[in-house]
Amino acid sequence: MSEAAATLRLQDVVVDYRRKHLSDVRAVAGASLTVDRGQVHGLVGESGCGKSTLARAATGLVPISSGSIEFAGEPVTPLKRRARAPHLRRLQMVFQDPNSSLNPRRSVGAQLEFALRRGAGVPSRERPARARELLNTVGLPGDAAKRVPSEFSGGQRQRICIARALAANPSVIIADEPISALDASAQAQIANMLVSLARQLDLGVLFISHDLAIVRHVADVVTVMYLGKVVESAPTSRLWADPLHPYTRALIESAPRHDGSGQLPHALKGEIPDPSSPPSGCRFHPRCNFAFAPCPVHEPLLEQYAQDHRAACWLNEPAPAVESQTPAV
Repeated sequence: MSEAAATLRLQDVVVDYRRKHLSDVRAVAGASLTVDRGQVHGLVGESGCGKSTLARAATGLVPISSGSIEFAGEPVTPLKRRARAPHLRRLQMVFQDPNSSLNPRRSVGAQLEFALRRGAGVPSRERPARARELLNTVGLPGDAAKRVPSEFSGGQRQRICIARALAANPSVIIADEPISALDASAQAQIANMLVSLARQLDLGVLFISHDLAIVRHVADVVTVMYLGKVVESAPTSRLWADPLHPYTRALIESAPRHDGSGQLPHALKGEIPDPSSPPSGCRFHPRCNFAFAPCPVHEPLLEQYAQDHRAACWLNEPAPAVESQTPAV
């Protein structure tokens, strides 16, 4: 789809966390991405890179410091306790832990019917049948509505959470690490189900994960984040065939393979820095084996190098002059 058809658009989003008597933490430092209907957009990066914060900002759960977030052409406003803009009901989120997302004391049917009332305004007489229909959509029997969440496995509970999100008739679902708390078989089932829902319901899905093997399997487009910044974005097949950023290459090399040939990213040294005190220049340069003179001094911009393929790395563009040749770390 074209950018004009984008349902969810984030542009230069900055998110700061204020801390008393300490320096602020810039969890997201100017990230941009779009999610189109019918598309699965993967968002990947190490823990602490800001991807979950970006997801929460996209739904209004976290206020942004600058930039813009639009859903269906309207701004996404911070979520308030008693009010939510009606158009934002079609922007839903599925969280990492299904256990904490569901009320353990209420039946599944009651929770789905509540979502149908608040999210879609479904009349009371129609809610029970619609709740059973939603359960069938996510691969659960209709009589599951009578049971409580503790009677289900982790994968089944995540299916219930997805059914609850579908109750609002969404056009975009943000799935924040939706499979990381599940076993391997349930992970594959939930990931495949999200892809099927995207295709069948013309649903946009922002699929957030640290597991590149899963992301490669499900995503149409992948955005890679590092320390609050987008460092690369491209269609999935192109990203794997020709990664332009050293961080992306290291992540791909570390992804498990069916033949067991995957390896630890030995080329990726050290750990992710403290986001309250990020490195100067390119934020990745202290861990990069390819860093040279401009990297510690100048921050590279996210530039387009091929159709829909963007990267932020001095290896891919003319490096700026450096007055004093600062040695690469």
